[in-house]
Amino acid sequence: MADTDNSSPVKPFVGEIKSGLKPSMRMTIMGIVHSKPNSFVLRLISNPLEPETDIGLQVTVNFWDRSVVRNSKVSGKWGKEEKNIPYFPFVPMQHFKMEILCEHQQFRVQVDGQQLFDFTYRIQQLQKLTALKIIGDLRLTKVV
Repeated sequence: MADTDNSSPVKPFVGEIKSGLKPSMRMTIMGIVHSKPNSFVLRLISNPLEPETDIGLQVTVNFWDRSVVRNSKVSGKWGKEEKNIPYFPFVPMQHFKMEILCEHQQFRVQVDGQQLFDFTYRIQQLQKLTALKIIGDLRLTKVV
């Protein structure tokens, strides 16, 4: 039975990034959006067991206003949110493929082969980001 209902409790996905992020690394997240989604959140973090961990990139996808909000938290302080996107790529009950490319100065994020945004690194040592955490109104099918 497919879990597309919003009523069941959602358990976060946490995946280890061995040796941390490095320029030229690529992560691929594939999934299906729930039938009545509110939001989902993706975070690249330094320590999944520490609640006040640094967040190199947080992507919050909100369906109610069709926004994709990006931010980071370094040494306990949130930075300035970035919201501009050329389009909103997520559709209820539809598959998606999100790719995060770690370039030399920024994250480049594509959805279904189309560039969605760039996010300049705010954390000094990229390799300190050792985990990917995803939670919300989606069912993951593949994360690599």
